[in-house]
Amino acid sequence: MNKKCPIEFTLSLISGKWKIIILKELSQKPLRYGALGKCIPDISSKILIQHLREMENDGLITREIFPEVPPRVEYSLSKMGISITTILIELRRWGLESDWQNITKCKQCKKCQPYIGEGG
Repeated sequence: MNKKCPIEFTLSLISGKWKIIILKELSQKPLRYGALGKCIPDISSKILIQHLREMENDGLITREIFPEVPPRVEYSLSKMGISITTILIELRRWGLESDWQNITKCKQCKKCQPYIGEGG
């Protein structure tokens, strides 16, 4: 059995152009597929679906199907996904401190400040 470095393991879960952004959006509140796609307009449907499936299989997010007509599906962070938001907090901190060219100002949108609501 070949053991992975902890950093390699973490990167294997969140690698890809969009996974961190998906986690950031889901850290605010559970979202339906369409709403998530609107939050990330540059992602293709194919890649969004692929990443959501991978992240669900990896245990980062949960997919809840509500017994309605038509069925409603919501994605949210799992306990494992919530625990990884510390990475988002550090990415935000580093970006605020390190963006010398644009002097990042992000105190207004709060989207990069993970918020886990009741029951999270």
